[in-house]
Amino acid sequence: MNRRDAILGGLTMAAAVTASGGAGAAGSPAPLITRRIPSSGEEIPALGLGTSGPFEVGSAESGRAPLKAVLEAFFAGGGKLIDTSPMYSTAEGVLGDLMTPAMRERAFIATKVWTRGQREGVQQMTQSGERMKRPKLDLIQVHNLLDLDTQLKTLRAWKEEGRVRYIGITHYTVGSQSDLAKVIEREKIDFVQLNYSATTRNAEQRLLPLAADKGVAVLVNRPFEDGGMFNAVRGKALPPWAADIDATSWGQVFLKYVLAHPAVTAAIPATGKVDHLEDNLAGARGRLPDARVKAEIVRVLTS
Repeated sequence: MNRRDAILGGLTMAAAVTASGGAGAAGSPAPLITRRIPSSGEEIPALGLGTSGPFEVGSAESGRAPLKAVLEAFFAGGGKLIDTSPMYSTAEGVLGDLMTPAMRERAFIATKVWTRGQREGVQQMTQSGERMKRPKLDLIQVHNLLDLDTQLKTLRAWKEEGRVRYIGITHYTVGSQSDLAKVIEREKIDFVQLNYSATTRNAEQRLLPLAADKGVAVLVNRPFEDGGMFNAVRGKALPPWAADIDATSWGQVFLKYVLAHPAVTAAIPATGKVDHLEDNLAGARGRLPDARVKAEIVRVLTS
């Protein structure tokens, strides 16, 4: 089962949910769930857009046209937060080229610094702003904790000078979550980005509660385990309890599991396809699973 098959499999259920008003009364979609950034109180939509992979394209129109359509659908659907990195080859430049002035004005742009050395970090972050045509970025994260102390020192200075609004740290493996926790315990940061899904739940034990306790916003990468979770539900129809959380596809079920944790600020799945993007947006609308339904989601994925 690929992602498209999973979405198409939920179309008949989607009609029933819409008719009941669960996903949007009078045929219109419900608004996206929003979450507060603890350090400021600012609200952002709980579904963001990642750029690793799909936005790493060249200058050809054939590669960029689908991404332009994704951005249009993302903002039209209420999206705001876009996560990128200089590590993602051409993604920053592609994003900067494709966003309209109106998109650029609305967007909450999160990127990263991924280099060693103070001078090199300043150069890279400056270049990121230039590529995306946004001299002042919303969030810069130390990518995979590389040269952490040096880059955090620069980021604090930039925040004080008004060159960046928020600062944070990232990683994408379970093995690095203890390192993320140590940084949160000793440093004052605004965001942490980590991997978390219904099949990789390690962050529930310590890291997510710690982030909540320390007032650190959480961005979740790999909510679909790079698509691998869809293999676990190959041939399985959506169970009746999916309607209880206004879910009409397995992708929505998986996203709703992640967003159900109160410490999670936003999930940031990457996509270059409009149908996947629309499905992701639907996963950030309506009701979220309680403990009973979360247990059912885990059971389906592990049975």
